[in-house]
Amino acid sequence: MAATSPANPVPEKSTLAGSQHGDRVFSAILVASSLVAIFVLGLLAFVLIQDSGPSLNQFGFSFLTGTDWDPAAKEVFGAATYIFGTIITSAIALLLATPLAIGAALYVTEYAPRTLGIVVAFTVELLVTIPSVVYGLWGLKVLAPFLATNVEPFLQNTFGNIPLVGQLFQGPTTGRDIFAAGVILAIMILPTILSITREIITQVPRLQKEGMLALGATKWETIRYAILPFAKGGIAGAAMLGFARAVGETMAVTMIIGNVTGNISATLFAPSATIASVIANQAGDTAGPMHYSAILELGLILMVLASVFNIAARLFVKRITQLPMAK
Repeated sequence: MAATSPANPVPEKSTLAGSQHGDRVFSAILVASSLVAIFVLGLLAFVLIQDSGPSLNQFGFSFLTGTDWDPAAKEVFGAATYIFGTIITSAIALLLATPLAIGAALYVTEYAPRTLGIVVAFTVELLVTIPSVVYGLWGLKVLAPFLATNVEPFLQNTFGNIPLVGQLFQGPTTGRDIFAAGVILAIMILPTILSITREIITQVPRLQKEGMLALGATKWETIRYAILPFAKGGIAGAAMLGFARAVGETMAVTMIIGNVTGNISATLFAPSATIASVIANQAGDTAGPMHYSAILELGLILMVLASVFNIAARLFVKRITQLPMAK
């Protein structure tokens, strides 16, 4: 009787060797790709540190604490105003955009009809592709006048007389200030946070939601106890990604923040500037070598800030995912 061949024959030795060789080649390609990214980052940092050397040696730590920026007469440079403007506008954007993005993502995934959800998702993806300068033009012509005549006077009349808090809403309402820059940034990062949050929520196991509903939970209870605890890490990551984009945003902020240097103001209605807006305005027309070096040091500071925020975001996401689920 003829012998039958096994259903799953053992691969030949040459085939296994070829497969292992392919794995080694693919692994080497991945390692090389990672090293290229690290090399580019290191090269960028090296160039910024080297070319900002004169400013680093001349001003030292006072560059971070000083508010006087005079490239023509005194050649004195202090970046505190721009660091403050960058952080405060990005924080305003994060505070305004995150709750709206989470609410919209929950509505699209849990309440809206499927057809409407698809339309909203497509629209959001289109918003992400709009160039920054287009947002800036819209903010300059539409958003700034609206804020100056409607929103900012309302905030001033409502909160202006409250102790401490009222200091944030003092001064003339021009619509080209820190608050306006924060609002335009919130509009710009909202699609990013919403899109990622929506994708995270759709990954919640269906049985987990249906189990809550089967136990008699309401829709809100299902969202609170089944969806949000599962998705909180991804939502936090989405918010931090939006914050990172706000920190480095340039053209839209440059067109609406007012671009005024000077002392740090407590009011949100004061015109100011960010690190990115100063670089965009002055990098192409420096008054001298020291001014050019100071501009590059601003770029170095922006790179360090982005790195710090990225590390902090990773630690925050790790921390929030380790928190126990609500009971």
